[in-house]
Amino acid sequence: MAVIALVAGATRGAGRGIAVGLGEIGATVYCTGRSTRTQRSDYDRLETIEETAELVTQAGGTGIAHQADHLDPAQVEALVARIRQEQGRLDVLVNDAWGGERLLEFNTPVWEHDLAKGLRMLRNAIETHLITSHFALGLLIEHAGGLLVEVSDGTVEYNATHYRESVFYDLAKTGINRLAWDQAQELGPRGATAVALTPGWLRSEMMLEAFGVTEENWRDATERIPHFCISESPRYVGRAVAALATDPEVARFNGQSLSSGGLAQVYGFTDIDGTRPDAWRYILEHRDKGLSPDDTGYR
Repeated sequence: MAVIALVAGATRGAGRGIAVGLGEIGATVYCTGRSTRTQRSDYDRLETIEETAELVTQAGGTGIAHQADHLDPAQVEALVARIRQEQGRLDVLVNDAWGGERLLEFNTPVWEHDLAKGLRMLRNAIETHLITSHFALGLLIEHAGGLLVEVSDGTVEYNATHYRESVFYDLAKTGINRLAWDQAQELGPRGATAVALTPGWLRSEMMLEAFGVTEENWRDATERIPHFCISESPRYVGRAVAALATDPEVARFNGQSLSSGGLAQVYGFTDIDGTRPDAWRYILEHRDKGLSPDDTGYR
Protein backbone atom coordinates (compact mmCIF):
# COMPACT_ATOMS: atom_id res chain seq x y z
CA MET A 1 0.00 0.00 0.00
CA ALA A 2 1.47 3.33 -1.08
CA VAL A 3 2.48 5.87 1.52
CA ILE A 4 0.17 8.90 1.63
CA ALA A 5 2.13 12.03 2.41
CA LEU A 6 1.60 15.75 2.76
CA VAL A 7 4.65 17.96 2.24
CA ALA A 8 3.79 21.47 3.37
CA GLY A 9 6.08 23.91 1.60
CA ALA A 10 7.00 21.72 -1.37
CA THR A 11 7.52 24.44 -3.96
CA ARG A 12 11.31 24.44 -3.85
CA GLY A 13 14.36 23.62 -1.75
CA ALA A 14 14.15 20.94 0.91
CA GLY A 15 10.39 20.62 0.50
CA ARG A 16 10.71 19.75 -3.17
CA GLY A 17 13.57 17.37 -2.45
CA ILE A 18 11.51 15.61 0.22
CA ALA A 19 8.47 15.33 -2.01
CA VAL A 20 10.56 13.78 -4.80
CA GLY A 21 12.38 11.52 -2.36
CA LEU A 22 9.00 10.18 -1.25
CA GLY A 23 8.09 9.78 -4.91
CA GLU A 24 11.07 7.46 -5.28
CA ILE A 25 9.39 4.99 -2.90
CA GLY A 26 6.09 5.21 -4.80
CA ALA A 27 4.31 7.52 -2.37
CA THR A 28 1.28 9.64 -3.14
CA VAL A 29 2.43 13.13 -2.20
CA TYR A 30 0.30 16.22 -1.76
CA CYS A 31 2.67 19.06 -2.66
CA THR A 32 1.55 22.35 -1.18
CA GLY A 33 2.73 25.92 -1.42
CA ARG A 34 1.67 29.32 -2.64
CA SER A 35 3.35 29.47 -6.06
CA THR A 36 1.54 27.99 -9.05
CA ARG A 37 1.87 28.40 -12.78
CA THR A 38 -0.84 31.04 -12.70
CA GLN A 39 -0.06 32.78 -9.41
CA ARG A 40 3.30 33.51 -7.80
CA SER A 41 3.87 34.14 -4.13
CA ASP A 42 5.72 37.20 -2.85
CA TYR A 43 8.93 35.28 -3.56
CA ASP A 44 8.23 35.94 -7.24
CA ARG A 45 10.24 32.94 -8.38
CA LEU A 46 9.76 30.44 -11.20
CA GLU A 47 9.37 27.25 -9.12
CA THR A 48 5.80 25.98 -8.75
CA ILE A 49 3.97 23.26 -6.90
CA GLU A 50 2.83 21.78 -10.22
CA GLU A 51 6.47 21.26 -11.20
CA THR A 52 7.15 19.55 -7.89
CA ALA A 53 4.14 17.26 -8.33
CA GLU A 54 5.34 16.32 -11.82
CA LEU A 55 8.80 15.51 -10.47
CA VAL A 56 7.22 13.27 -7.83
CA THR A 57 5.35 11.37 -10.53
CA GLN A 58 8.46 11.11 -12.71
CA ALA A 59 10.32 9.63 -9.73
CA GLY A 60 7.75 6.83 -9.43
CA GLY A 61 5.12 8.24 -7.11
CA THR A 62 1.92 10.21 -7.57
CA GLY A 63 2.31 13.93 -7.18
CA ILE A 64 -0.73 16.08 -6.40
CA ALA A 65 -0.35 19.87 -6.38
CA HIS A 66 -2.56 21.82 -3.99
CA GLN A 67 -2.21 25.55 -3.52
CA ALA A 68 -2.37 26.55 0.13
CA ASP A 69 -1.07 29.32 2.35
CA HIS A 70 -0.27 27.53 5.60
CA LEU A 71 -0.79 30.72 7.56
CA ASP A 72 -4.49 30.53 6.65
CA PRO A 73 -6.29 27.97 8.86
CA ALA A 74 -9.26 27.72 6.49
CA GLN A 75 -7.02 26.78 3.58
CA VAL A 76 -5.19 24.14 5.61
CA GLU A 77 -8.45 22.71 6.94
CA ALA A 78 -9.75 22.41 3.36
CA LEU A 79 -6.51 20.71 2.29
CA VAL A 80 -6.76 18.06 5.01
CA ALA A 81 -10.44 17.53 4.21
CA ARG A 82 -9.45 16.84 0.62
CA ILE A 83 -6.84 14.28 1.68
CA ARG A 84 -9.38 12.57 3.93
CA GLN A 85 -11.95 12.44 1.13
CA GLU A 86 -9.53 11.24 -1.56
CA GLN A 87 -7.27 8.91 0.47
CA GLY A 88 -8.97 8.17 3.78
CA ARG A 89 -5.71 8.41 5.67
CA LEU A 90 -2.43 10.27 6.07
CA ASP A 91 0.80 8.40 6.78
CA VAL A 92 3.43 11.15 6.66
CA LEU A 93 3.21 14.87 7.41
CA VAL A 94 6.24 16.99 6.59
CA ASN A 95 6.14 20.51 8.02
CA ASP A 96 8.60 22.36 5.80
CA ALA A 97 6.82 25.70 5.26
CA TRP A 98 9.40 28.44 5.74
CA GLY A 99 9.67 31.34 3.32
CA GLY A 100 12.20 33.22 5.41
CA GLU A 101 15.27 33.64 3.21
CA ARG A 102 14.42 37.19 2.20
CA LEU A 103 13.38 38.17 5.72
CA LEU A 104 16.67 37.40 7.44
CA GLU A 105 19.19 40.17 8.07
CA PHE A 106 22.42 38.32 8.81
CA ASN A 107 24.36 39.17 11.97
CA THR A 108 22.04 42.04 12.82
CA PRO A 109 21.13 42.57 16.49
CA VAL A 110 17.49 42.47 17.47
CA TRP A 111 17.28 46.24 17.98
CA GLU A 112 18.51 46.85 14.42
CA HIS A 113 16.82 43.97 12.58
CA ASP A 114 13.67 44.98 10.72
CA LEU A 115 10.93 44.12 13.20
CA ALA A 116 8.21 43.34 10.67
CA LYS A 117 10.53 40.96 8.81
CA GLY A 118 11.61 39.27 12.02
CA LEU A 119 8.09 38.71 13.27
CA ARG A 120 6.99 37.47 9.85
CA MET A 121 9.88 35.02 9.91
CA LEU A 122 8.63 33.58 13.19
CA ARG A 123 5.09 33.34 11.85
CA ASN A 124 6.31 31.56 8.72
CA ALA A 125 8.49 29.15 10.68
CA ILE A 126 6.36 28.34 13.71
CA GLU A 127 2.77 29.36 13.12
CA THR A 128 2.50 27.59 9.76
CA HIS A 129 3.69 24.35 11.35
CA LEU A 130 1.29 24.63 14.28
CA ILE A 131 -1.68 25.33 12.01
CA THR A 132 -0.83 22.40 9.76
CA SER A 133 -0.30 20.02 12.67
CA HIS A 134 -3.56 21.16 14.26
CA PHE A 135 -5.59 20.07 11.25
CA ALA A 136 -3.52 17.17 9.91
CA LEU A 137 -2.43 15.18 12.94
CA GLY A 138 -5.95 14.10 13.81
CA LEU A 139 -6.05 12.29 10.47
CA LEU A 140 -2.51 10.98 10.81
CA ILE A 141 -3.16 9.22 14.15
CA GLU A 142 -6.25 7.39 12.89
CA HIS A 143 -3.91 4.65 11.71
CA ALA A 144 -0.91 3.43 13.72
CA GLY A 145 2.56 4.15 12.43
CA GLY A 146 2.14 7.74 11.28
CA LEU A 147 5.18 9.98 10.95
CA LEU A 148 5.57 13.73 11.49
CA VAL A 149 8.76 15.39 10.26
CA GLU A 150 9.54 18.93 11.38
CA VAL A 151 12.17 20.37 9.05
CA SER A 152 14.63 22.69 10.75
CA ASP A 153 18.17 24.03 10.33
CA GLY A 154 20.72 22.56 12.70
CA THR A 155 20.46 19.79 15.23
CA VAL A 156 19.48 20.38 18.83
CA GLU A 157 23.07 19.59 19.85
CA TYR A 158 24.60 22.11 17.45
CA ASN A 159 22.08 24.90 17.95
CA ALA A 160 22.31 24.67 21.73
CA THR A 161 25.77 26.23 21.71
CA HIS A 162 25.80 28.25 18.47
CA TYR A 163 24.16 31.58 17.69
CA ARG A 164 22.26 31.18 14.41
CA GLU A 165 22.53 34.40 12.38
CA SER A 166 20.01 36.56 14.31
CA VAL A 167 17.67 36.38 17.29
CA PHE A 168 14.69 35.87 14.99
CA TYR A 169 16.31 33.15 12.91
CA ASP A 170 17.73 31.43 15.97
CA LEU A 171 14.31 31.35 17.63
CA ALA A 172 12.70 30.07 14.43
CA LYS A 173 15.04 27.13 14.02
CA THR A 174 15.52 26.14 17.64
CA GLY A 175 11.77 26.52 18.08
CA ILE A 176 11.08 23.96 15.36
CA ASN A 177 13.35 21.44 17.07
CA ARG A 178 11.47 21.93 20.33
CA LEU A 179 8.14 21.73 18.52
CA ALA A 180 9.09 18.30 17.20
CA TRP A 181 9.94 17.12 20.71
CA ASP A 182 6.68 18.54 22.10
CA GLN A 183 4.60 16.80 19.47
CA ALA A 184 6.48 13.57 20.08
CA GLN A 185 5.14 13.57 23.62
CA GLU A 186 1.60 13.75 22.27
CA LEU A 187 2.01 11.43 19.28
CA GLY A 188 4.11 8.66 20.82
CA PRO A 189 1.36 7.32 23.11
CA ARG A 190 -1.00 7.35 20.14
CA GLY A 191 1.17 5.15 17.93
CA ALA A 192 2.82 7.87 15.85
CA THR A 193 6.31 9.34 15.67
CA ALA A 194 7.56 12.93 15.51
CA VAL A 195 11.12 13.95 14.68
CA ALA A 196 13.04 17.09 13.83
CA LEU A 197 15.16 16.76 10.71
CA THR A 198 17.79 19.09 9.33
CA PRO A 199 19.49 18.96 5.95
CA GLY A 200 23.09 20.05 5.72
CA TRP A 201 24.33 22.87 3.52
CA LEU A 202 21.55 22.65 0.98
CA ARG A 203 22.05 23.24 -2.71
CA SER A 204 18.60 24.75 -3.12
CA GLU A 205 17.56 26.57 -6.26
CA MET A 206 18.10 29.90 -4.51
CA MET A 207 21.52 28.89 -3.20
CA LEU A 208 22.75 27.68 -6.58
CA GLU A 209 21.49 30.87 -8.16
CA ALA A 210 23.18 33.03 -5.54
CA PHE A 211 26.50 31.24 -6.13
CA GLY A 212 26.15 31.38 -9.93
CA VAL A 213 26.27 27.61 -10.47
CA THR A 214 23.95 24.71 -11.27
CA GLU A 215 23.58 21.25 -9.80
CA GLU A 216 25.82 19.98 -12.59
CA ASN A 217 28.77 22.29 -11.86
CA TRP A 218 28.18 23.22 -8.20
CA ARG A 219 31.76 22.45 -7.23
CA ASP A 220 32.85 25.53 -9.19
CA ALA A 221 31.42 27.57 -6.31
CA THR A 222 33.98 26.12 -3.90
CA GLU A 223 36.59 28.41 -5.45
CA ARG A 224 34.79 31.33 -3.75
CA ILE A 225 33.05 29.51 -0.87
CA PRO A 226 35.47 26.66 -0.07
CA HIS A 227 33.41 24.94 2.65
CA PHE A 228 30.60 24.54 0.13
CA CYS A 229 32.43 21.30 -0.65
CA ILE A 230 30.28 19.60 2.03
CA SER A 231 26.98 20.70 0.46
CA GLU A 232 24.19 18.34 -0.52
CA SER A 233 21.31 18.26 -2.96
CA PRO A 234 17.71 18.60 -1.72
CA ARG A 235 17.11 14.98 -2.72
CA TYR A 236 19.40 13.83 0.08
CA VAL A 237 17.08 15.00 2.86
CA GLY A 238 14.22 13.63 0.76
CA ARG A 239 15.76 10.19 0.87
CA ALA A 240 16.19 10.60 4.62
CA VAL A 241 12.43 11.16 4.98
CA ALA A 242 11.70 8.23 2.66
CA ALA A 243 13.90 5.98 4.80
CA LEU A 244 12.08 7.06 7.96
CA ALA A 245 8.69 6.59 6.29
CA THR A 246 9.45 2.99 5.36
CA ASP A 247 11.15 1.98 8.62
CA PRO A 248 8.85 -0.29 10.66
CA GLU A 249 10.89 0.64 13.74
CA VAL A 250 10.82 4.41 13.19
CA ALA A 251 9.33 4.92 16.66
CA ARG A 252 12.86 4.46 18.08
CA PHE A 253 13.54 8.02 16.86
CA ASN A 254 10.48 9.61 18.48
CA GLY A 255 11.33 13.09 19.76
CA GLN A 256 14.86 13.07 18.39
CA SER A 257 16.74 15.67 16.38
CA LEU A 258 18.12 14.05 13.24
CA SER A 259 20.18 15.07 10.21
CA SER A 260 20.27 13.86 6.64
CA GLY A 261 23.95 12.95 6.94
CA GLY A 262 23.42 11.11 10.20
CA LEU A 263 20.51 9.10 8.84
CA ALA A 264 22.50 8.16 5.74
CA GLN A 265 24.90 6.34 8.04
CA VAL A 266 21.96 4.45 9.59
CA TYR A 267 20.01 3.58 6.45
CA GLY A 268 22.71 3.54 3.75
CA PHE A 269 21.07 5.86 1.24
CA THR A 270 23.18 8.29 -0.79
CA ASP A 271 22.87 11.69 -2.37
CA ILE A 272 22.28 11.87 -6.13
CA ASP A 273 26.04 11.77 -6.75
CA GLY A 274 26.45 8.53 -4.79
CA THR A 275 28.13 10.11 -1.76
CA ARG A 276 26.99 10.48 1.87
CA PRO A 277 27.86 14.01 2.99
CA ASP A 278 27.72 14.47 6.76
CA ALA A 279 27.53 18.25 6.91
CA TRP A 280 26.82 18.83 10.59
CA ARG A 281 29.68 16.62 11.73
CA TYR A 282 31.93 18.43 9.23
CA ILE A 283 30.78 21.86 10.44
CA LEU A 284 31.39 20.96 14.08
CA GLU A 285 34.63 19.02 13.71
CA HIS A 286 36.18 20.85 10.77
CA ARG A 287 34.82 24.24 9.71
CA ASP A 288 34.16 25.62 13.18
CA LYS A 289 37.69 24.70 14.24
CA GLY A 290 39.12 26.86 11.46
CA LEU A 291 40.56 23.97 9.47
CA SER A 292 41.11 24.27 5.74
CA PRO A 293 38.21 23.09 3.56
CA ASP A 294 38.45 19.36 2.94
CA ASP A 295 35.48 16.99 2.87
CA THR A 296 37.68 13.89 2.99
CA GLY A 297 36.16 11.49 5.50
CA TYR A 298 32.87 13.37 5.57
CA ARG A 299 31.40 11.84 2.41
